[in-house]
Amino acid sequence: MNTQPSESRKQRSARRSGEFPPPPEPLAVPVFDSHTHLDITVHEAGVPEAGGDPVEALITAAAKSGVDRLVQVGVDVASSRWGAELAARHPAVLATVALHPNEAPTLADLDEALREIETLAAEPRVRGLGETGLDTFRTGAAGRPAQERSFRAHIAIAKRYGKPLIIHDRDAHADVLRVLDEEGAPDVVVLHCFSGDAEFAAECVRRGYLLSFAGTVTFASAAQLRAAAALTPPDQLLVETDAPYLTPVPFRGRPNASYLIPVTVRALAEITGHDLDTLCAAISANGDRIFGPWR
Repeated sequence: MNTQPSESRKQRSARRSGEFPPPPEPLAVPVFDSHTHLDITVHEAGVPEAGGDPVEALITAAAKSGVDRLVQVGVDVASSRWGAELAARHPAVLATVALHPNEAPTLADLDEALREIETLAAEPRVRGLGETGLDTFRTGAAGRPAQERSFRAHIAIAKRYGKPLIIHDRDAHADVLRVLDEEGAPDVVVLHCFSGDAEFAAECVRRGYLLSFAGTVTFASAAQLRAAAALTPPDQLLVETDAPYLTPVPFRGRPNASYLIPVTVRALAEITGHDLDTLCAAISANGDRIFGPWR
């Protein structure tokens, strides 16, 4: 969950109103959404089609657009448990579990919450620890020690269970790399909603990390993100919605959902110069490699 660049009051109102964009042209080669929040989407924005189970409606809408698999991402104990339970019963969904970096400093008992996250991490269809990391934009100096302690604990859990680490990094690039170096990074590290420039991207690529790009890469103000995407090798590139946030242009400000992944992945194909179908196949293969089989 990363709402940068900041949304205006008007954009937040439109997202909450449930005014979902029309479905894009479906992808010929299926791809997956590497980071979505189905629970938050239903709570804040509703669903693109009325009737039936709202979560199932979002998954079905995605499949119709050629987005055949989703990674449901936890941000606290409750959402992590919800995601683990959804993934256990739905073949198109895998889950990750974590305490969001802005959540950790607010907890009365951080250690107990971390123990609950570790218990969930053992579930077979929980395939990652995230989103965890550092955020100096929303968390002030007083909360940063707890935030960093939580981040270090998630790194340790990811390594114990051999699962990917999904990082939320907002205005904290150097500190994220510092902590990863001090703790030793897990085998797989994903920079969710990549927000750095080309120099930071090159350093992450050099370290073997995967960079996941959201709708922000389509924003007019995001030239640095496009430069970062352009130098990311296909085998280290992912695409995500971070739904219901970060809806791509031309629908910025309206609610996001996994069925809109084709808008962002088409932009990435243009930015990187790769054939769309080839890029989709590469992203899909990356998902199978780092998260394991969905079914």
